[in-house]
Amino acid sequence: MTSMTVKTPWHLWVVGAISLLWNGYGAFDFVMTTTQGEAYLRASGFDQPMIDYFAAMPNWMYGPWVLGVWGGLLAAILLLIRNRLAAPVFALSLLGAVGSLVFGLMNPMPELPEAMAMMKIMPWVIAALAAFQAWYAWSMSKAGVLR
Repeated sequence: MTSMTVKTPWHLWVVGAISLLWNGYGAFDFVMTTTQGEAYLRASGFDQPMIDYFAAMPNWMYGPWVLGVWGGLLAAILLLIRNRLAAPVFALSLLGAVGSLVFGLMNPMPELPEAMAMMKIMPWVIAALAAFQAWYAWSMSKAGVLR
């Protein structure tokens, strides 16, 4: 039986590093939001209606949030060490991101000041990036790059 070594493509390191930074920021934001609460949100530029919106988030929404954020961070690390579990973990992160997106569609944010208008599209950006990361890890797994 022969074993074939697949060379790691340069783009894996780029996608892995960017994924680690992106999901690392998500983890930082999660920790700061859950530990500092209103003070962190206010320092981030949120106005009172947005702070109230996030404060009213039901406890069960922590499930998709945790799955999306911490799953993405773990999957980025797994991708960088070329572990085949990166693909299913990114898929779980995508599930969390989509769950958060659906919740946001069913519970729209309050009107935002123009400076915060990007917050309306962030759930879509997050879900799209999670989908890309899941697809990328799956394709690297299928190509034999991930072990």
